[in-house]
Amino acid sequence: MSRVLIVGAGLTGSLCTALLRKQITAPVYLALWEKAGDTGGRMATTNSPYNPQCIADLGAQYITCTPHYAKEHQNFYEELLAHGILKPLTAPIEGMKGKEGSCNFVAPHGVSSIIKYYLKKSGTEVFLNQCVTHINLKDSKWEVSTDTGTAELFDLVILTMPAPEILRLQGDIVNLISEHQKQKLASVSYSFRYSLGLFYEAGVKINVPWAGQYITNNPCIRFISIDNKKRNIESSKFGPSLVVQTSVPFGLEHMEHSEEDIQKLIIQQLETILPGLPQPIATKFQKWTYSQIPVACAEMKNPIQEARRMVQR
Repeated sequence: MSRVLIVGAGLTGSLCTALLRKQITAPVYLALWEKAGDTGGRMATTNSPYNPQCIADLGAQYITCTPHYAKEHQNFYEELLAHGILKPLTAPIEGMKGKEGSCNFVAPHGVSSIIKYYLKKSGTEVFLNQCVTHINLKDSKWEVSTDTGTAELFDLVILTMPAPEILRLQGDIVNLISEHQKQKLASVSYSFRYSLGLFYEAGVKINVPWAGQYITNNPCIRFISIDNKKRNIESSKFGPSLVVQTSVPFGLEHMEHSEEDIQKLIIQQLETILPGLPQPIATKFQKWTYSQIPVACAEMKNPIQEARRMVQR
């Protein structure tokens, strides 16, 4: 049985596992290593420490489907809608801009449920807190090592981490990636920002006419979401959750500041937009070193086609 490793538990990594399982007819063992303590990547969902039903999306807030992607990826959207992983976004988002004919979806159980759905569907064995540092070629196989010193052999390795993390890998892979490929990876740029999730007691009401709002006149905050309202979920069993995402300029200006200082600044600015908010019972801070991608990587080979060819040859 061939052994395949996918590195990175974001949308790309999880979807790779599902596509590999579907398209490779030969027996194959799929493993996924993720450096963080949970799956999701930039589609991360967190929950209140007092009630796991009270959740908040700290990364991607909703899924926008353009007319082009509606046609190209129709099967994916239909599958996720049929299984209740996605549903149409009907709550008002003030300041939202999009291409004509686009539609938007939310994830009722948090946006990370998309990743968990694909991983479960593929039957992939997931290992968390596994930070890959070295990849070497050993006896016609790939020896993949982590920062804890553990190493395993695989027939095929698919890297789905951010481009700078790929370029920092050590071992034989340094010489196996061509200069042309390195230039492509180095050309990728990412925006930098912070997110803060705030959880409130049951019974608290946040009385605004919107579920999300893009902010254009604040030095710190770019987007606010009343996360449960975004999903049209109201419950007497748990309180609302609110997510604040900073602007890119604020993130860059305060890149070296402490979490405590950043959180204090965000809450101060939030008070100017939503005065009179009660004290949250819990908060969750997230630093997004690799947020959105202003400049993407030029097209490379299709990893799924390459994997199918190599495993089945």
